[in-house]
Amino acid sequence: MHPLKLAPPLCVLATLAAASDADLDQRVQEFLWQKHGTWHEWNVPEQDGRILHDLVLKHGFTRALEIGTSTGHSGIWIAWALAKTGGRLTTVEIDRERHDTAVANFRQVGLLDRIDARLGDAHTIVPALRGPFDFVFSDADKDWYLRYFEDLEPKLTVGGCFAAHNVLRGGGSGAAEFVAHVESLPNYRTTIETGSGEGISISCKLGGDGGRPNAGR
Repeated sequence: MHPLKLAPPLCVLATLAAASDADLDQRVQEFLWQKHGTWHEWNVPEQDGRILHDLVLKHGFTRALEIGTSTGHSGIWIAWALAKTGGRLTTVEIDRERHDTAVANFRQVGLLDRIDARLGDAHTIVPALRGPFDFVFSDADKDWYLRYFEDLEPKLTVGGCFAAHNVLRGGGSGAAEFVAHVESLPNYRTTIETGSGEGISISCKLGGDGGRPNAGR
């Protein structure tokens, strides 16, 4: 007869979880420190990565989508926060070389199990995604920002947020058109984080009609 195997006490499980979180924190911090100043190839600056990380933690998001992986800098910040909320990130990149580099970075930092990294054209992949999502970060072709939002809006949960990069600098008319649209919606509250200066718009979905349009700059 096999001896009875008892589950570890909850206090032991909590201690192990805390230790695992601390190990991951140290691993991510060391990786980001080693890579500091090397994130090119259309990656977000560190200040903006921190904004994304803190936004996920603040709202407890668990079902995230990123449009435009590049080599993985923003994805690491988002997935690091999702590791604390118990969530997962789906991220889409059209360029194979950048995609492969991002996957290698995700693996090295210890976050690959939190990430579904997809290679392909977001114009076709994004509309086909089932959702729902509670957080979206768009940092791909700016002229398509509004289309991405329109494709994903029905799949964004109430309380969820759609963030877009380069809305203050480098986004051109496509980003401006997108911001004007989301600021006109009565069931969204849009604010803009300056961060690095490139600007991140954050549009959060309200219940009902949301009351009134806003211009949350």
